[in-house]
Parts: sequence; C-alpha cells; structure tokens
Amino acid sequence: MTKSSNVPVQANQTISMEESPDPPFVETYKDLFDTIHNENLDSNKYNDLFLVEECELPLINLHQLNYGDKFEREECKKRIAKASQEWGFFQVVNHGVSHDVLGEMKREQVKLFKRPFREKTNIDKNLNFSEGSYRWGTPTATCLRQISWSEAFHIPLSDVSCSKGLSSLSSTMEQFATTLSELAQQLARLLAEELGHHNKSNYFKETCLPSTCYLRMNRYPPCPISPQLFGLMPHTDSDFLTILHQDEIGGLQLFRDGKWISVKPNPEALIINIGDLFQAWSNGVYRSVEHRVVTNKVKERFSTALFLCPSYDTEILSCVEPSVYRKFTFKEFRQQVQEDVKKFGYKVGLPRFLVSSH
Repeated sequence: MTKSSNVPVQANQTISMEESPDPPFVETYKDLFDTIHNENLDSNKYNDLFLVEECELPLINLHQLNYGDKFEREECKKRIAKASQEWGFFQVVNHGVSHDVLGEMKREQVKLFKRPFREKTNIDKNLNFSEGSYRWGTPTATCLRQISWSEAFHIPLSDVSCSKGLSSLSSTMEQFATTLSELAQQLARLLAEELGHHNKSNYFKETCLPSTCYLRMNRYPPCPISPQLFGLMPHTDSDFLTILHQDEIGGLQLFRDGKWISVKPNPEALIINIGDLFQAWSNGVYRSVEHRVVTNKVKERFSTALFLCPSYDTEILSCVEPSVYRKFTFKEFRQQVQEDVKKFGYKVGLPRFLVSSH
C-alpha cells in the first residue's frame, strides 16, 4: 500500500473545496496524516474509544425545584449537590428551555455550519461577532491524537445580544442564551448554598459577566479515519459550570472510576457539568471531570453549550479552610492553560494550582 492511499479524504469529496462546509483538516495537517502509513492501521488499537459502557447520567427534574413543596425543593437541591460531588455531571429536564427553542437553535445552527468554509472564516463582521469567534481543529497539534475534528462558533454573551445580519439566528441565540444563563446562575447559587455559603448567593451574578460568559456552537463533521481522531480531546472545562444541549447522535464520554463511559443522549435533557473553577472554589467538594468527544465515520454531530465564566480579574479562593488550592485569578488560570497547551499539547489545569505543589 502506498503512502498516498493511506491519506484520508474529506467525506464530501464530490463537493468543490470552494463550496465545502468542512474545514480543510487533511490539507492543513497533511504532514501528520502522512505519518499514518507508519502506524498499524488496525483500528482495534482504538477500540477503547467505543467499547465503553453506556450510562445514564443522574437525571434531575427541575419542576420539583421550582414548583415543588419545601420537602421536594430540598430533596432536589441535595440530589444536584450529590451529583456534582460524585459525578461532576448530571442532566436536567423541565429546565425552562422550551422544546421549540431547542429545535430552532439546532436548525439555525445547522444552517450556519452548512455555509462554505471560506464564508465561515469571514463571518464575524457580518454577524457583529468578536474577531476569531469561528474556530476549528487544533492549531497547536503536533500529532494526530491532538487534532480535534470539529469546528465551533465561540460567542461571548455580550455579542449574542448585539449580533446582527442573520435575524432568525440572532433572536434564537438570544432566547437560548438568556434562559441558559438564568439556569446557570440558579444552579451555581444553589451549589454555593449547599456548601453553607448563603452569603455568597450574589457572587456568581457579580463576577460572571456577559463579556466573559459565552455560548459555543459545535459541529463534529464525519471523520473518514474515525476512531483514530477525537472530535474533542480529553479535557476539563475552565469555568464554574457548563450547560450543554446535544443531539441524538452521541459521542460524549466522561472519565469515571478509572474508565471512560459513554453518555447516552437524551434530547429532552440539558447536561450540566462542573468546571475547574467550581472545583477550586468548593475546595474539591464538587468535581470537574475529564471528558471527550469521539468521532463518527458517517454522521455529523451538533451541540451547543453555555459556559459560566467570571471576569478575568476575579480571584478564585477556596471557600473552605485549609485550602487545597492557592488563590489565583481567572486570567492567571487561562494563561497557564494556554502555556501548557502550547508546550505539552494538552491542558494540565488545576494540579498547577495545588498548595502542595509550591
């Protein structure tokens, strides 16, 4: 077999490069793809990506929290806190985001991502998004396993509220983001109170601003050499908490009890996961869990997430003594993550900020 026959081709190879919606993964990472001929192409070596147990995340009905009696509300709060401690992930139904808004968000997202790649790279000005909001691949990748076979629009909430150009997308994004922001604030406040910090009920409202919280629309194109590549590399989220809506395709996996498990899709639910900042702020009570997205050979996957992030000068200080983590600002945390990714090809994260490491 020659080297050229080992190089994968785009799934939509019949579409001209000018009109293709897919980023030019193969062309951009050609040198890395050329190394495939030196590997054993037997995909059995990658079966750990798919031969994993499928699980149902803890499912919490927020109707009990918002409309239940006192006992039901307290029980619901305890379940949320327990899932945040034991899993770092849970899913919610009756979350306040209507089925119509979720469906319309997916439709608008699909339309946006189906635009030609060359058009998406210049779409910031048309939509009044911040420069660089469209992202794809992994610019720092030095090997195949560091490539994320995905593309995304990364949009600060302050841009969502003033976006223009595509009125139906803008209005849908605003509805979606507003409701998810309210839910994120409610859950963060609840988790603080469950730690006994009722005096911190306004902390997240005061620190997590529209300019630093953001919406991220994701598309994972079909990957011709799945499963050798990730849709998204293993990572933890660098925020307080994340709210995710995914489609029925699946692909999200999380690391639990020493093994990877696959999250069963539930289109009616929103997935909540704890981020690094909440783990540090709670002094390790709540867990920021490593997760990843695997690729699919024939199907594309869409998801949309809201990230609850503080302003860059916000100090993250453990609310329990003795503190496991030293005090740091969000800006310092982000800079350290970026330096590590550039140096090592992956994020180190919270271990950098352990008191015992100094």
